[in-house]
Amino acid sequence: MITDLPNLLTLSRIVAIPVLVALVAMARPGADAAACLLFIAAAVTDYFDGQLARSWKMQSDLGRMMDPIADKLLVGASLMTLAGMGRLPFDSLWPAIVILCREILVSGLREYLAATRISLPVTRLAKWKTGFQMTAIGFLLAGDSTGALLGMPWLHVGMCGAVMLWIAAVLTLITGWDYLNAGLRHVGRTAPKGAVDSAG
Repeated sequence: MITDLPNLLTLSRIVAIPVLVALVAMARPGADAAACLLFIAAAVTDYFDGQLARSWKMQSDLGRMMDPIADKLLVGASLMTLAGMGRLPFDSLWPAIVILCREILVSGLREYLAATRISLPVTRLAKWKTGFQMTAIGFLLAGDSTGALLGMPWLHVGMCGAVMLWIAAVLTLITGWDYLNAGLRHVGRTAPKGAVDSAG
């Protein structure tokens, strides 16, 4: 049910997106710090919704559908907002593009393979990628203004986030290539019955 706690935690990530975007758009040190904290809280729910669903035996088709959607919406909206506000220093727009393209690629592969009853397991390296990616976005949302707010103007938070985003992009390319190869091995082997072309 949608009112189950794991599903509510998942939906809370989607609800947090417009608030996060509005905070970044304010372009103020306090708002940047709040956006960072909100993003961290949303990222934490990604861990707890799955853990609770498994431990309480509340796994559902709704949860399995909404969880990856909420993750990708949160990451995509954050990166696009940062790009639109000119908050991606050190050419980190390029790793942001790589990350978004990889998310679309893997989503497409998972959608196709789900129809053939085949899943793409999450690898350990992919988990490291997610860790670097989420931490990088948190730093970028905080920005250098947060360092000034804390009385540490020498703290280049944005630079730390940009470096971590480049690392995440490298891991993204590696894991994306692995997922693509794994998916292509199954393409054509087990075509879903009654499958039709879909656009969108």
